[in-house]
Formats: sequence, C-alpha cells, structure tokens
Amino acid sequence: MQKGFDKRIKIIIVIAMAALFVWFLILSPMIQFHHNEKTFEEAARRYYELNSDQLPTGERVKTLSLSTLYKKSYLKEDFHVPYSSKLCSISDSWVKVRKENNDYRYYVYLDCGFLASRIDHRGPQIRLVGKDEITVNLGEKFKDPGVSSVVDDTDGTLDLSEVTVKSNVNVDRAGTYEITYTAFDSFRNKSVVTRKVNVVKVLSGLVKNDLHGKDNYTGDPTNNYVRLSNMDFRIYGIDKNEDVILVADEDVANVNFTKIEKWLDEVYLKHFTEEAKNLLVESEFCNSSIGTNKTDTIQCDSYTKKRYAYVPSIIDINKVFEDNKNFMKPHTISWTGNKRNSHEAYVTRDVFYEDSYGQDYLSINSSYNYGVRPKIVVKGDALVIGGDGTRENPYTFGETAKAKGGSNLNTRYSGEYILISGVLWRIVDVEKDGTVKVVTVDTLGTLSDRPMTYTNPEEALLTYNPKDKENYAYYINNRSSKFIDTSFFVARDIDVPIYKDKIVYGEEEKTVTYKVKISPPNMYDMFSAQEFGRTNHSHSYWLLNSTSSTNRYCGVITDIGVPLNESIGQYDVYGVRAVAYIRKGAVISNGSGTYESPYKLK
Repeated sequence: MQKGFDKRIKIIIVIAMAALFVWFLILSPMIQFHHNEKTFEEAARRYYELNSDQLPTGERVKTLSLSTLYKKSYLKEDFHVPYSSKLCSISDSWVKVRKENNDYRYYVYLDCGFLASRIDHRGPQIRLVGKDEITVNLGEKFKDPGVSSVVDDTDGTLDLSEVTVKSNVNVDRAGTYEITYTAFDSFRNKSVVTRKVNVVKVLSGLVKNDLHGKDNYTGDPTNNYVRLSNMDFRIYGIDKNEDVILVADEDVANVNFTKIEKWLDEVYLKHFTEEAKNLLVESEFCNSSIGTNKTDTIQCDSYTKKRYAYVPSIIDINKVFEDNKNFMKPHTISWTGNKRNSHEAYVTRDVFYEDSYGQDYLSINSSYNYGVRPKIVVKGDALVIGGDGTRENPYTFGETAKAKGGSNLNTRYSGEYILISGVLWRIVDVEKDGTVKVVTVDTLGTLSDRPMTYTNPEEALLTYNPKDKENYAYYINNRSSKFIDTSFFVARDIDVPIYKDKIVYGEEEKTVTYKVKISPPNMYDMFSAQEFGRTNHSHSYWLLNSTSSTNRYCGVITDIGVPLNESIGQYDVYGVRAVAYIRKGAVISNGSGTYESPYKLK
C-alpha cells in the first residue's frame, strides 16, 4: 500500500513539474505576448484618435511602426522577448489599419524573437532576370535585365508593372552601382531586392571601343599606353580571341637575334610579378623569312611555337603605318621577328643613317647585339583599375602596390624608379643577400660636365678589369663618386663575363669576380638598353661585357643609342652609366616608384 502511495506522489510531482514547465515556458510567455499585442493595438488606436486625418482612405493600408509609437510617447513600457532583456523589434513590428465595411480594422504584427504574431507580414518574393551582380564594360550600352516574377504567399502572382525600380548606374564612369526593385502585396508588406552593377574597365572592351572594328592601332596614338610590372607598353591591338597585344615602349636590352627566345625566357619573363604572369597568354608570333624585296608585306606565313614573349614582326610594323607615323618604329635599332636567311635578320628604326638612310628595314648579321623590344599578349578580360591610357597616366592593373613610407626597399619590384641625390635610378633586381641592384636611367654628370673615359691606345686587350688603372673599368669604379653620392651603396662581388671573340648571350668563355661599388651595365641585364622613350636623348656608355680577343671587342652603347658591334678604336671615348647595389637596410621615405614620382630613401 505504501508503494502505491509513493507512486501516486511521484506521478503528481511529475505532472506538477510538467505543468510548471508548460506554464513558464509556453503559457506565461504567450499570455504576456498577447497582452503586449493588445497594448500595442490600443496605443495605435489612441494615435489615430488624435490624428484621424492620417487614417487611410479607400482601399489604402496605413502602417504605424512600434518605433513611431515609442518616439511619440504613445507607449511607455518596453516589450521584451520573454525571459530576456532583449527588446522586441521596434523596426519590424507594426500595426496596419485599413477600412473594411465602413469601419477601420487594426492588424498587429509584433516580432519578439521566437514569438511573433501570426499575420501576413512578409512581402512578395521578387525574382530577377539574370544574376544579382553583373559586370558592364565602361562605355558599353546597358539595359537592365529586369524582373522575371513577383509572387506573394497570400496574393499569388503579382503584376510586374507594380514593381518600382530605382537605378544610379552610370556606364560612363567606372564604379559599383545599385538597382533596387521594390514591391508591395495587397497588405502593403514591402520587399526590396538589390542588383549590384559593376562598371569596369575591361581591357578588351576599352580597346574594341577605341578601335571601332579595326584590329590594331595605327599612326602614333596618344591613348594606348599600359604599365605592367613597372614596364611601359603600347597597346598594339586585339587578336581573334579578344586578348590584347602589347609591345614594349622601349628596348629592354640588346641581344643577338639568334638568342632572343632564350633571353626572353631566361631573363625577361622572370622580371614580371606573379600577378602579371597570370595575365599573360601563350601565343604564336610571326617569324616568317622575308626576302629584301618583300619587306612591305602584311601577310605572315610562319609562326613560332606557343610562347609568352617574342618581338614584333615586319608585318606588325607595316600594319601600323599611317600618315607617315608609326609608333612601332623605335629611335634605337631593334630586331624584328623576321630573318632574311640563315645568318641575317631584319632590324628597324625610325631613321637609318648613311648609305641606308630612309629604309624601313635592314638585314643585319644575326649574331650582332641589337635592341629587344618584347611583344606579349595579355588576357582581354584583365580589369584596368587606373589610368587613362596616356604616357603620363597609363592603364594599370594593380598587380604592383605602391610602397608605404617606412618600408624596406628590398621588398619592391624590378622596374621601379628611385631618386638618390638628384640622380634617377631603376631597380634591376633584388638580390638574395637583400641588396638591391640598380642602374642609372641616363649617363652620369650634366651636359656640361659628363664623365667620359677612353681606351688605352697601348693596351692590346680591352678585357674589363677594374684593378688595372689604365682600364676604363678602373675609372668607372673609382671616379664615379665625383658625380654621384655613393653613401647608399655597398661594395659587392660581381661576375664579369669574358667572351672569347664576339659577345654572344650565354656563350661567355669564363667569368671573373671583382668586388666593386660602381660598375657599368651588363648588356644582357634588364634595362641596360638606352631608355630614349623617357629621356628623349641618348648618350654613349660602356658596358660590362668584353672579350679576351686582340680584336678589341667590348660592349658599348654609342651616341645614337645602339651597340657598336665592332672592334673598339684605340682612342674611342664613351660615357658612364652606373650600376650599383643599395645596402640591405635602405628604407623608402616617400614616392610612388614611377618615373614621374620616384622613391626617395631615408
């Protein structure tokens, strides 16, 4: 009997606890919630009793938010989510009123977290045609794709004409814009959907808009400049895949024609940032063999295997000619991609001198060193983030970020410019030991005071040797400090290539190591060629490359900005263009690293 009694007591306790559970967790919150709903409605009624002119007419629905009633002091008590200090939503909670059967009916929607009024409070579902984020090319015609359907869970399918559309899209200015679509159901529940429209400068779009159906630029346009990996290019045109063809605006080095592909792969392409490399497209480049009586052709019948860089062809250059102008004709002598025969290839220049004056192309011994002006292809969908295409403000892709003041110079990129004591330098490479290899943009000194050094008429060889006081190398290393501040530079071991007879890329007989502070450029280093496009003048200067032959071959750039490619006379005089290594701890104070705004060091 006692056991039965205990069992009944336990059952009663369980029932009581369940009842308390139901009361505290369900009934009490619901009672309080419904009380709040009633209080909310009463406050709304008082509001309209005192503001009867705001009651809706006809079939209109008027919405009064909980926030408004608080602000206007029609409610003094706060509505809380049960068993918490969190307030019910004052922005999403409302009372709607409309006239029904000649009387006003009030509908309450109170949002208190897990408790909310059971009334139609959701606006219709707006579905767009296309994606909710789209990209449009700058200047491209744009038509809003619009709305495909508007469906309400109470009213069903609504008329598309009821959707209100607002747009601030301006296709003539790059930026991010929005189109908003707004719809209401019969109960005036509101829905808003936004479409983002990105107006961007897509490179191929810019080029196509500018070319008006042509494949390439002609003459000498002023709006086709591009800066990629801190190197200046001209936009040549667009290919059949709508990728964009670029040609360097300067010779970056002087190389033997037979070694161009090897040099481009081993040296040139390594100076692109990883982000820039991702923009490059493997392409076939024209390398037709052309007879001397066929150099006016615009048809190519032979191409390289797919590669990332080559040099422009005679065909490329011929297609640009217009009104006696051709931006593909360099001031210096540059190789084209075409051979005449097994031992001669063609070079071009804006003007040839002496017996060949006025010719467009000359066939030259293909073992000679002449300018390499690379041609590349970049993805047409590359986004242009800056610039207007002029030389002063070229198109840029954002693959190299501007340095911040206080950052180390050895974190920067090849091709950027630095100003030290009034002399402009360019970064060639950042070395493994943290020093930064730089080269002056022009020769040292001023027009009235320019250091020049001559060859010793009594020495049989011109092999580069900075330890020999009679050698031009000694003068460059030991007397350059008269013209430049060398306090930022450190003495460093350099490997000097010595060639047996002629200077040919990759065929040095040996290398000799010297420790120097200042040296001339290596002919096969980046930016060792005459930078005429920026300076608009050329000056002669010595190069690092030399031979062990009594034929007196030595690398020099002449006063017309091209390599000599022949033996040096006993009294020949050339200027000094300096290469140096900036110490590891050098810090940038300001500047943008461009020709117009070079970095300055602390």
